[in-house]
Amino acid sequence: MTTLLDLKSSVLRQVQRSQSLRSRREPPPTASSPLTHCPEPLPRRISEESVEFFERVNAVLQKQENMLRAAQAECQRGACTVPPPQEHVDQSFIPDRISRTELDLLYEEAVYTVVNRVGVPSSEHVKSDEELFAYLLKVFDMGEEEQDIIIQKVQEAKRASFSLRVSVMKAKNLMAKDANGYSDPYCMLGILMGQSPREMEDKKERKFSFRKRKEKLEKRSSTKEVLPARCIQVTEVKPETLNPVWDEHFVFEVDDVHNDLLHLDIWDHDDDVSVAEACKKLNEVSGLRGMGRYFKQIAKSVRANGSASSGSEENVDDFLGCINIPLNEVPVGGYDTWFKLEPRSSTSKVQGECHLIMKLFTNQRDTALSKRDSNISIHKKLLSQIVEYEHTHVKREPYNWNGQVCPAAWTVLTHHAVQTDLSPLQQAIIRWQCYSSHHRTQRVCYSLLLRLLRTIDAEWDPTAVRGDLERQLSDSFRLYTEHCLCLMKNMRQVFPCTSAAAITRYELMLRGIGYMQNMRAFKTVCPLRNELHLDITTAVKKGSAEWYESLIARYKPEDGTLEEQLKRLVQVVDFACADVQRAQNIYNKLFYSAVKVDFLSLSYRQLEKQVADDVNVAMERVCGTLEQESSRLTQTMGETIFELFMSLKTLKGFREFLPLKDTKMLALTGFHNWFKSSIHKWLQIVHDRSCDRIRKAVETDKLELVQQAKHSSSAVEVTACFSQVREIWLQLAWPDSAGAFIFITRLTDNFCSEAVCYSEMITRKIERNQLGRDHKSFTVQLCIALNNTEHVRVFLSHLPRDLDWQGVERAMEESCGVEGKEQVYKALNGQLFNMDLDLQREAKRLIAQLTDKMLPELRRYIQHISLSPDSINNDDAVSPLMKYLQDTMVILTENLVKENLTRVLQSMWELLLRMILDAVAENRGVQVEFYNRFQYTVETLLHFFHMKGEGLSLEDMKSGDYKVLDEELRLNKCSSFELIEQYYLEKISHQKTLKHTRFGRISVKCYYDAPEQRLTVEILHAADIIALDANGLSDPFVIVELCPHHLFPMAKSQRTQVKLKTLHPVFDELFHFHVSPEQYRHRFACLTFTVMDYDWLSTNDFAGEAVAPLSDFCWPGRPNASPAGKSVQPSILHLSRSKPSEKPIMRMLDARIGDREAQEFVRRLKEIEKSMEEE
Repeated sequence: MTTLLDLKSSVLRQVQRSQSLRSRREPPPTASSPLTHCPEPLPRRISEESVEFFERVNAVLQKQENMLRAAQAECQRGACTVPPPQEHVDQSFIPDRISRTELDLLYEEAVYTVVNRVGVPSSEHVKSDEELFAYLLKVFDMGEEEQDIIIQKVQEAKRASFSLRVSVMKAKNLMAKDANGYSDPYCMLGILMGQSPREMEDKKERKFSFRKRKEKLEKRSSTKEVLPARCIQVTEVKPETLNPVWDEHFVFEVDDVHNDLLHLDIWDHDDDVSVAEACKKLNEVSGLRGMGRYFKQIAKSVRANGSASSGSEENVDDFLGCINIPLNEVPVGGYDTWFKLEPRSSTSKVQGECHLIMKLFTNQRDTALSKRDSNISIHKKLLSQIVEYEHTHVKREPYNWNGQVCPAAWTVLTHHAVQTDLSPLQQAIIRWQCYSSHHRTQRVCYSLLLRLLRTIDAEWDPTAVRGDLERQLSDSFRLYTEHCLCLMKNMRQVFPCTSAAAITRYELMLRGIGYMQNMRAFKTVCPLRNELHLDITTAVKKGSAEWYESLIARYKPEDGTLEEQLKRLVQVVDFACADVQRAQNIYNKLFYSAVKVDFLSLSYRQLEKQVADDVNVAMERVCGTLEQESSRLTQTMGETIFELFMSLKTLKGFREFLPLKDTKMLALTGFHNWFKSSIHKWLQIVHDRSCDRIRKAVETDKLELVQQAKHSSSAVEVTACFSQVREIWLQLAWPDSAGAFIFITRLTDNFCSEAVCYSEMITRKIERNQLGRDHKSFTVQLCIALNNTEHVRVFLSHLPRDLDWQGVERAMEESCGVEGKEQVYKALNGQLFNMDLDLQREAKRLIAQLTDKMLPELRRYIQHISLSPDSINNDDAVSPLMKYLQDTMVILTENLVKENLTRVLQSMWELLLRMILDAVAENRGVQVEFYNRFQYTVETLLHFFHMKGEGLSLEDMKSGDYKVLDEELRLNKCSSFELIEQYYLEKISHQKTLKHTRFGRISVKCYYDAPEQRLTVEILHAADIIALDANGLSDPFVIVELCPHHLFPMAKSQRTQVKLKTLHPVFDELFHFHVSPEQYRHRFACLTFTVMDYDWLSTNDFAGEAVAPLSDFCWPGRPNASPAGKSVQPSILHLSRSKPSEKPIMRMLDARIGDREAQEFVRRLKEIEKSMEEE
């Protein structure tokens, strides 16, 4: 309730202040007034300060736009080759360097790997030992002697022992061996020991099979002829399928990796007890050697199961195909491919393919590290050493290194991973650990790290990661996460928006963090860090707070004078605005798309609160200082406060980009209240500077047209000043309705007073400049001055729209009800209305100067028309005047805007009408030709000023003095009888308008007997007659007569008896008049009732009169003209007492000295008027 009362009281105060500008100019100006009525020339220093003031204010407004535009331009960054800033982090994130001793052991491991290489190298691998040794020499920074010693040591060490891992995955398109159109396939596979090249040549045509006929087995003289097999393995039987899927895995020891081969048979299982099951049992016997013993055991096993036809082969398994793969043909990385099945002999018929995965690895290594550390740890150290070496040799954009190493490094790493039997998942984890750890000391491309994370996620198997590997992976995730959070906290320095490369890196880093927190591996090994986005939120908030504190430490807004403190605070707020703009344009998109964190809200709320706290404290000091009596707001302090307000407004404006839930309870919500008293004083400074600027504009104005306009430089300068002040207000965007109304009222008052003062100054300038100037140049300058005033007036007419008065009215209606809205409307529109009146007054002063200059010439031309003899043609008499007007019109049309041209033409038209009216009044009673000539003149002027619709409107011209002049000319051309008739027409018209006059009334009854042509008049009574005797009463009687007399020459006036000492006489007297139809048909035919006061000793006094047109009684169809006319209701006629001499017709008749009828009519009226004067 208190708020509403305050708002209403503020409204009322503004209404009281908004008095007429004209009334405010009645007192003489004081010395403190910014604009005075008689201004002295403005000192040059003051004028320059005013210009510089508005330039600085405009720079403040432009600064906000430029700052936001610059931040916006950073979003449209293109390719940039400038390296991004260094990513300095905490030293705790940097791993320890490896010792020299460890390097020597690691070098031995690398050399041992090179010496024991197996498999077919790919095109990417280096085949030369010398090249690999040379590379390792540089990687480990070894001397040649040291290298020779280690190579010798490795060569003397025990060779590595290899094993073969085989995965039988599936087969397809096998041959159908069963009656049902399918087969029941299974696989038998084993390592065939190596043979010499000659033995291989002798048995080139023979295909080996694990299954032989019994007879052939018995014919062998010794086991040496039998091809030996080691640990034959058999898969499961897959019934009724031609596309079996086994997915079974086997490991075989390899004696000779260069000569042994893998042999695989696929069989169709045909009986209950087959070679497959016998082979399984046989594999339980250790130390089995020789194929003869092997098949004997198989045969015994089959016979022991009671086979019904042991001597036949009907129930023997059917051969489906075989595969022979020499181990020396296996690639370094192994096989993962489909192999086509081969026949046992040229007569065998097979088809289909089998999918195998094969990989060679070492099962025993004779190195110091392999005996001490795990294969994973060794490979990690080896990779770290190579990565560090490779990265230091990247020349172009090392910060964007994608992790690619040279072929020699790739060869060593691949062989070591294969030899140590590292799974793809283990290799992926090791690569991630190495590269992420290396990244903390020497930046790499974040896309590399993201790619490594995706590889881990693709290979992830939680059962394969246990113990140390799980712990190490967890530590790497933790360290990398903390490293990234540290960078996020310092992102403004590490990833500035000015560096395209830095922003690209930041985006990739965020994507990596976002991807990591959703990885299965991360959730498994880091179960307690499922809320990573909370850590990111904390890092963003802390980073924003620390960045702001660095700004405070840099600019030190608490040092210096109060004005210096505010200026430094402006710089801090501007930096905060620019930072929020970057957050909106760049960082927020990165964060939200990558980690689903609203960076803008977090950063903005943190910065906004810190800015609000600091500014609030500073403004409290300002307000406390300004409240002191001896203190006033200086111009520089006002500019600084305005700049600070605009910066805060810009910062507050970013809240519209926040989610709705984050816009509540923000610290800057009511920040404008901190500036309320300061802004009031600031607007006064703006007003003072505006006044100085306007005076300077008038002083320097040469009253010459500016390009493509009809006003001069001062009008342009004034409206430019108003535009800047209006823009200042619009940029302030005051949110409080009551406060906005108070400010708008003040601004409107300032605008109006400045505009009126400008128009007064420009008028006085014209008055001072008119001396010594020719008519044309003066007219041109006066036109420009008029246009200047109109230009300013039109500009200010848009104030309701520009200052959003309707918005203020709606706000005040919501706050104070309808009363508040009405008060706002009255206050603001009252100011604008008074300003418009004052500007029109000044315009009339200028136009009056113009017409005053024209007055002698116009008077001469009007006199020429008046004195021209009747023999001269009307055109010839009027042509001098029209020629002068035409020349003047050319000047006016060229130099006046349409609105002012209309005003000047209207003034000239009114002046000419008055001059012609005066000429006619001075020449009453002359011949009709005189009036006809002036009637022609008026019509000519009417068409001239109308200009075929381009000038004054006919409706506007045919009003006021035109009507008077037209009537004057028309009446002067009438005869005396016509004038008398016109007189009575006017009397009849006036009678109809009378109601309740103070002169009383008379009641009469009139009716007409048409056959007898007799008009009967009954005068019944009168009431409220004015007192004309000393006793306060009158002795009234009534004179009734038919008028005009020349229409009723035979009718005599008749009178009632005198009723003594009464103001309400009752007469009840009857009178008869003869009236013919030819007489009563005239509109001016009437009865006049003159009430007189009877005096014994002097002339009777006139008490009043009334008229009644005969048309009301005598015309056919009237009730009074029927036989029942006697019964009609009486008429009440109100009396009047107008002076006849006031009527133009009276003056015209009086001027006709030689006209007897006119003089007689005037004499009678003068007698009545004389009696009125004697009273």
